[in-house]
Amino acid sequence: MATPSENNISNSPSSLSQFLQENSYTEEFREFLNSLPKETGWLTPDLYNYKGFWLEPFFLQGALTIHQHFQPQDSDIILSTFPKSGTVWLKALAFALITRKQFLAEQETHPLHTNNPHDLIPFLELSYAAKERPDFALTNGSRLLATHLPVSLLPKSVWESKGKVVYLCRNPKDTVVSFWHFMNKLRSELRGLEAMPFPEAFDSYCRGVCNTGPFWDHVSEYWKESLENPGKVLFLKYEEMKKEPEVHLRRMAAFLGCPFSEEEEECGVVSGILRLCSFESLSNLEVNKTSVNGDLGVENGVLFRKGKVGDWSNHMTEEMARRLDQIVQEKFTGTGLML
Repeated sequence: MATPSENNISNSPSSLSQFLQENSYTEEFREFLNSLPKETGWLTPDLYNYKGFWLEPFFLQGALTIHQHFQPQDSDIILSTFPKSGTVWLKALAFALITRKQFLAEQETHPLHTNNPHDLIPFLELSYAAKERPDFALTNGSRLLATHLPVSLLPKSVWESKGKVVYLCRNPKDTVVSFWHFMNKLRSELRGLEAMPFPEAFDSYCRGVCNTGPFWDHVSEYWKESLENPGKVLFLKYEEMKKEPEVHLRRMAAFLGCPFSEEEEECGVVSGILRLCSFESLSNLEVNKTSVNGDLGVENGVLFRKGKVGDWSNHMTEEMARRLDQIVQEKFTGTGLML
């Protein structure tokens, strides 16, 4: 199937609110979308199935442009998550970890005090949806980048390079609840729509129809890649990180080639980074309350809700929980992965 040419994919919108305008896409791209299977979207009118994954049009636009123009570097660090799986936390931890020699966690001038983690680590698909050849800054010699795209929708060159990929997954029951809350905020603020009822969102999620879904294929692809190439992909679980954050921050540091020294351990650098990047710390910063997010076009406060494990029990019926548990059991049987 033909895809739109590189010069006819976008008119370079710069935030999510602009992506939602009808004139954001060229006629050629709209024709391409019409050739794909579609379902009702959570935020956009439609989600489109491209190579087995459901994508909002601006995500698909970015994915296509990535394949045309992204040039991986061996020093790249790519942070990947399924939406609402702890992305902000992972970005904050990675930035604080990589820059810890330059910015002490206790310093009031630390960039995380005045910048949302999304502003410090850009999403590949959003960057390329807005611009064919975005420029990415170096952070201590590496490009810190992020993506929600699954393994199979990233260019092969990413997997052939020596760059590192850190993947964070989360229990799908908490993920769908967080995703539902987040999308309803965007529906209201960006499109003036009523909230999507939770049963409707839950059913779509269980059918795999949500942005970058199905979740089970997204998680499975990264899990498989981490087993086959552990030096390339570090697979982390949100619940394990919440339980033993020091252990997994050290794992990340070692994986990225910047392990903590004995002196740093003795000086409390690990605990300092964790305090700086905690949900309580980040969510209470003024920049994360009222400042407008450049990617979303809404205040950063929409990115923070609870960050707790097990909040799904306040929203799901027992029947819903059993349905999702059964999906997880069926989809991950034989993989060795337990969520």
